[in-house]
Amino acid sequence: MCDTIAATGSATAQGVTLFGKNSDRLPNEAQNLCHIPASSHAPGKTVACTYISIPQAEKTNAVLLSRPFWMWGAEMGVNEHGLAIGNEAVFTKVSYEKGPALTGMDLLRLALERAPTARAAVDIITRLIEKHGQGGNGGYGTDLYYHNSFLLADPCGVWVLETAGRHWAARKIEGIYAISNKLTIKNKWDMASKDLVSFAQAKGWCRSAEEFSFAGCYSDFLYTRFSSSEYRQNRAMELLDQKRGTLKAEDFFAILRDHGESVQFSPHIGPVRSQICNHAGWGPVRISQTTGSLVSRLAPGNSVHFATGTSAPCTGLFKPVWTDTPPAQDRCNAGKSYDPLTLFWAHERVHRAALNNYQQSMALILPERDKLESRFMDKTMSALDKNIDKRQIIVDKAFEAGFIFEENCHSAINALPPSKPLGFLYNRAWQKRNKAVNFHRV
Repeated sequence: MCDTIAATGSATAQGVTLFGKNSDRLPNEAQNLCHIPASSHAPGKTVACTYISIPQAEKTNAVLLSRPFWMWGAEMGVNEHGLAIGNEAVFTKVSYEKGPALTGMDLLRLALERAPTARAAVDIITRLIEKHGQGGNGGYGTDLYYHNSFLLADPCGVWVLETAGRHWAARKIEGIYAISNKLTIKNKWDMASKDLVSFAQAKGWCRSAEEFSFAGCYSDFLYTRFSSSEYRQNRAMELLDQKRGTLKAEDFFAILRDHGESVQFSPHIGPVRSQICNHAGWGPVRISQTTGSLVSRLAPGNSVHFATGTSAPCTGLFKPVWTDTPPAQDRCNAGKSYDPLTLFWAHERVHRAALNNYQQSMALILPERDKLESRFMDKTMSALDKNIDKRQIIVDKAFEAGFIFEENCHSAINALPPSKPLGFLYNRAWQKRNKAVNFHRV
C-alpha cells in the first residue's frame, strides 16, 4: 500500500509545487534509485517494459526513478522538466488483465520519459491504457493484480488521474491533495474516458448519470476497505491542511514519516491498520512496508528532489539529488539477496535492528538524522542555481554521509540492552523474511 501527496504553489511557503510519495511493497523487495539519461531512438524501435514491448518514442527525457529491482517500471520518479509522478494500486469492480500488459509502474516510467508536463503525462498514460490496457502481476513472489491511480505534479500544477481497467477520470488540483489505495474522484472531473458513465449504468452500478460517482460505482469495497486507504488519505489531508500556506519540503518529510496519533508507536502493534510510514507486521493484512520515499520541490528551471533510497523513512535519511546529478549507481543496485554494500540493504541493518527496540533506537537515530537533513537542506537551497559540478559534489557528499550515518546508527543500536520479546507471530514473520534473503545483523 502507498501514499502520495502534493501541494500547489498557493498552499506552499515559497510558491513552488511540492510532491511526495511513500512506496509500500514487501519488506525484502529492494527498491533502487535509478538514473536513465535522455536519449534519441530510431524509427520503428520498441521498448521492452516489464511484460510487453510497445513502440518507442523518438526522444525520451532524462529520468530519476525509484524502482523495485525486478521491474522495468517505477513506483515514483521525476524527469528533467520537473515532472514528478507517483502511482497507487486501486481495487475496482472491473476485471483485471492477468496476462501480459503494461503495469502501473510501466505507465509511470513511460510518462516520465515522454512528457514535459503533468497535463501531457495524463494524455500519454490514458492513451497507453486505451491502446494496450493495464495489468500483469504487480506482486513480487506472489500474485497481486490491481488498477492504478496517479498523482502528477510539475512546477505549474498538479493533476490526479484514476483508472479502472481502460476507464479513467482526471482532475486538475488546486491547493492540497493526497491519494492512497482508493478511488477519490466522484462526480467532478476535467477529463474522462468516453464511456465512463455509460459502462457503469450498463453494469447496474448506478441508475442514472445524475447519481453517478466514479469512486462509488467502480470501487471494490472489500479490498479498498482492508487497505486502510480511507484512514491514510484522511490522515495525509489533515496533516497537509494543518500547514496549508506554509508547507515546505521538510513538512513533506514529516508527513511521510507519520505513524498516526500514537505518541509511543511501535511497529509490532496492530495486525491490520497500516500507517503512512508503514511497517510490516505478521499478517495477514499488514505484510508490506514503506520501501522507498521521495519528496520533490518543483520550481521552474531549478527543481530539486530528496530521496531516501531505503525503507522506513522514520529511520531513514532524505538526501538531495537532481535529475542531472544522480548518486553513484553501483551503491544503488540492491537485488534479491542481502548486500550491505548497497544503500537499500545497508539501511536494512539499521531498520531491522530498530524494530526490536523501536523507541530507544529512535532516540539514537533522530538527533543525527535531523542534523544531517538540516545541513543538506541549507547546502541544497544555496546551490539551486549552481553548475552541475558543484551540485554533483553536494549529492555525492550527502550520500556518502548517509552511508556513515547508517554505520553509526547500526553500531549504536546493536549496543542497546536486549529488549522484551515482541510476540511469537511477529518475531517468526521477521525470522522468515531474514532467512529468505540471508540477512544477518552483524
